Amino acid sequence: MAKGTLFVMTGASGVGKGTLRARLMERVKLYYSISMTTRPPRPGERHGVDYWFVDRERFLALREQGAFLESAEYVGRFYGTPRAPVERHLAKGEDVLLEIEVEGAKQVKARAPELGIHAVFLFVVPPSLSELRRRLLFRSGHLDEAKLREIEARLARAEREIAEAGELGFDYVVVNDVLEEAVAALDRIVRSERLKAYRQQEALARALVRHPELEAELDEMERWMVDRGGTRD
Repeated sequence: MAKGTLFVMTGASGVGKGTLRARLMERVKLYYSISMTTRPPRPGERHGVDYWFVDRERFLALREQGAFLESAEYVGRFYGTPRAPVERHLAKGEDVLLEIEVEGAKQVKARAPELGIHAVFLFVVPPSLSELRRRLLFRSGHLDEAKLREIEARLARAEREIAEAGELGFDYVVVNDVLEEAVAALDRIVRSERLKAYRQQEALARALVRHPELEAELDEMERWMVDRGGTRD
C-alpha cells in the first residue's frame, strides 16, 4: 500500500488559511494534523481542535526531544507540528493536511525526503497587500499601539514571504480572493495528486486482471456471435 501524501498549506497570517482548510475538509477526506502553539487562543478557538495550546516551557521541552516535524517562532510565539501522528497516518495510506507558517513549511520541505514523506506544498496568497491589511485590521477587533505594531510586523513579513514564494519551490499558488473559487482550486489539487501513477499502483494491477467467470461468459458470447455471423474485432 502506498503511503499517503502530506499536503502542506502555508501563507501569510490573515490570508484565510484556517477558513480554507475547514472548507476543503468538507469536500475531501484528509487527516488534519493539529499544530501546537504558545500563543493564546483567539475567540472561538478550542484546545485540541484548532490548536494544542501550551506554555513556552512545555513547547521548548518537546522541541528538545525531537517531537516536532517542524517548529518556528512567529511574532514572539512558537508553533510546531507534532511528528508522531503525521507519520502514523501517512503510513496507513491516509492523506494528511498541515496548515502552518511559511518558515515551518520550509523546514518540512527540507526534511521530507530524508523521512520518506511525499509532500505537496500549497502557498496561499491574498489578492493584494492592501486586502491583507484590511483583513488583519478587521480580525483585530480593537486597536492599540501593541496591536498596530503586530499588524505592521505581520504585513512586513507577508511582503517578504510573498516576494520569495517563487524561489521557495512551492508546488501550487492559490489566490484567496473569492473563497469558493479558492476552495475549489484546493479541491482540484488534492484530487489530481491522488490520481498520480505512484498512488494508483493497485488500480494499474487491477486493470490487468482477467476474471475467469466473466472470461467464460465472454468466450460463450464470442462463439454465439461467430455462429450468428457477427463481427469479431
